[in-house]
Amino acid sequence: MKIHFYKYQGTGNDFILLDNRLNQYQDLTTAQIAFLCNRKFGIGADGLMLMNPSPGLDFEMLYYNADGNQSTMCGNGGRCMVQFAYDLQMHQYTYQFKAVDGIHQAEIDNNQHIKLKMNDVMEVTKHNGHYVLNTGSPHLVLFAHHVADIDVYETGKEIRNSKSFEAEGINVNFVETVDDDMIFVRTYERGVEDETLSCGTGVVACALLNAHNDKGFNRVEVKTLGGLLSVEFSKQSETTYNNIWLCGPAKFVFSGEMEIS
Repeated sequence: MKIHFYKYQGTGNDFILLDNRLNQYQDLTTAQIAFLCNRKFGIGADGLMLMNPSPGLDFEMLYYNADGNQSTMCGNGGRCMVQFAYDLQMHQYTYQFKAVDGIHQAEIDNNQHIKLKMNDVMEVTKHNGHYVLNTGSPHLVLFAHHVADIDVYETGKEIRNSKSFEAEGINVNFVETVDDDMIFVRTYERGVEDETLSCGTGVVACALLNAHNDKGFNRVEVKTLGGLLSVEFSKQSETTYNNIWLCGPAKFVFSGEMEIS
């Protein structure tokens, strides 16, 4: 089977994108997707996404982790899909697409950054003193000093595979306050089972918990290993947030063809 693929990245979070609007790739297996994402033998990526047709919407985004399994919402992936749509000549100011967690809106701003609207967050809980919330994917947020020095792989892996989370898995975020306007976030991602250079839903989770205003509009700048993102949102209470937008760049890297069996 020959596939025509496109490689995109959003602040270093990289993805294989396939235009599946004619349904030619719907029979890809878990093993084939894992092979394509393998950085030694395949194309290499943190995940793979199909752009599927979706009646009444611009497209459907179907996301798979690097392990080949279908997964939950991916924020950076969603931004890359919108840029992909634009590059496929869907030239418009606003987009609406379906993802596993529902309908999302997006737009391209004057800086050619993609702004993606995320689902409202209605619950924040505590686990061993750390915060747990779902921003389209489940996240644990751990506040720390000197995040640059943390062994994110070992510490994140231990938490992700602990008895409390081993069944469903969880993404583990380490966040540090840089100054009044910026935080620094590093994330261990389930499904990739490693640290990624950036995690969109993780950045959102950390930003919500670093609101400057107890009520109303907030904007938090976020530094990741792969670059800068920002999150705009309204805080309604200590555990509820709405009108959440993940903002940042999404870039085409390369495209090509590959035979898989």
